[in-house]
Amino acid sequence: MALKGTATTTPSSSVCSVPTLFFAFTLLCALSLSLFFLSNPSPSSSPSPSCSSFISLNAPLSPHNSLKVYLADLPRSLNYGLLEKYWASGPDSRLQTDTDHQIPDAHLPKNLEFPPYPDNPLIKQYSAEYWILGDLMTPQEHRTGSFATRVLDADEADVVFVPFFATLSAELQLATAKGVFRKKAGNEDYERQRQVMDFVKNTQAWKRSGGRDHVFVLTDPVAMWHLRAEIAPAVLLVVDFGGWYRLESKSSNGNSSDVIQHTQVSLLKDVIVPYTHLLPRLQLTENKKRHTLLYFKGAKHRHRGGLVREKLWDLLVNEPDVIMEEGFPNATGREQSIKGMRTSEFCLHPAGDTPTSCRLFDAIQSLCIPVIVSDNIELPFEGMVDYSEFSVFVAVDDALKTNWIVSHLRTFTREQRTRFRRKMAQFQPMFEYDNGHPGGIGPIPPDGAVNHMWKKVHQKLPMIKESIVRERRKPPGVSVPRRCHCT
Repeated sequence: MALKGTATTTPSSSVCSVPTLFFAFTLLCALSLSLFFLSNPSPSSSPSPSCSSFISLNAPLSPHNSLKVYLADLPRSLNYGLLEKYWASGPDSRLQTDTDHQIPDAHLPKNLEFPPYPDNPLIKQYSAEYWILGDLMTPQEHRTGSFATRVLDADEADVVFVPFFATLSAELQLATAKGVFRKKAGNEDYERQRQVMDFVKNTQAWKRSGGRDHVFVLTDPVAMWHLRAEIAPAVLLVVDFGGWYRLESKSSNGNSSDVIQHTQVSLLKDVIVPYTHLLPRLQLTENKKRHTLLYFKGAKHRHRGGLVREKLWDLLVNEPDVIMEEGFPNATGREQSIKGMRTSEFCLHPAGDTPTSCRLFDAIQSLCIPVIVSDNIELPFEGMVDYSEFSVFVAVDDALKTNWIVSHLRTFTREQRTRFRRKMAQFQPMFEYDNGHPGGIGPIPPDGAVNHMWKKVHQKLPMIKESIVRERRKPPGVSVPRRCHCT
């Protein structure tokens, strides 16, 4: 049976949906605890081992200023079912070595309620969708650190979270049949996108708000590629706006003056979230002397605004104390990336296909001072963190001047670099999604990425409510063009 505020679904879909899993998990824990205490009446007894170790019988109530979130009742096939599909599939054709599929049929237990997210770096960097849903799927009494309170009635919610693993859906298609990705026929990702939107647009919650209070996670620049116009009114959690605009063909180096303005994304309604870092965190106490001035590892050739990267490469590749390496931190290049970032004072972060990448967050976790050369970049949680306190921002025009970057970086004293690194260490937890619990089900760190994301969504509520009220007062048949420009 569907919850109030959702469209009625068929038994075959609702029985496997995310909310159903949540209720089953909670009921199982409650029954286990009841049986345990009946047989062990001592007040000092510990919780039943059949429930997760994070259970606390005296969990405090959530604060009143939390964000109230309703979880749309999508079929399991559109979230955790996609993980089952991934683990049952063959190796990713885009990787030379796919460690996720090196041991067929032996790496994942059968019938796992909450399968792990892939370690495949092409997918793992976009895993925000997994950790955010894991927070909501954790029973409320164990979510003491979360800023979000899950409600069971859409009428009581501030926002409706749509639990579609849009990134994983897109990446599954790209890994198996990339040739049809931009097409609709024969595209399983498009079929899933269509299924999601047909479902949510038929709910009373969507009809009441026009989708303006719905939240989608679209960390992959190509997620929900075919239906972006339909989700444009919603709150979109994105890593940047790079996948949402194109550049004039006459663009010389990807400067902002050549950008065609877009109306589907905006800092007014959307939230910039971090990529998932791929390299382990280096504690400040573990930091050692750094022998290299500037380090970069990545692809030399990119498209759109990333054309600047190729020019930078040619300028810097032969500079003393600068290391420029081709590659991606996959299974073979990961150790090389760790060494390079941990032994360099600065890490170069030029624009790629989009203005940002997981490389920035790898640098932060490695305490390597980011040198950001990306005029169009948007950064996560700005207003909560000032990136200028631990990063160096360089205009593209300056960066392309001979010897400019190296000369500029050499002006920073040891005291300045130390101050940057200390501030960076302070903010490292803010960019961490992983809560350390199997399947992502468990308490989240109060100072982690998921909580900061919820707080950012909470900041959008006045704008969301205003836009809903403005839409309702329009006379029938009146259409006002969407205007959503903001810098």
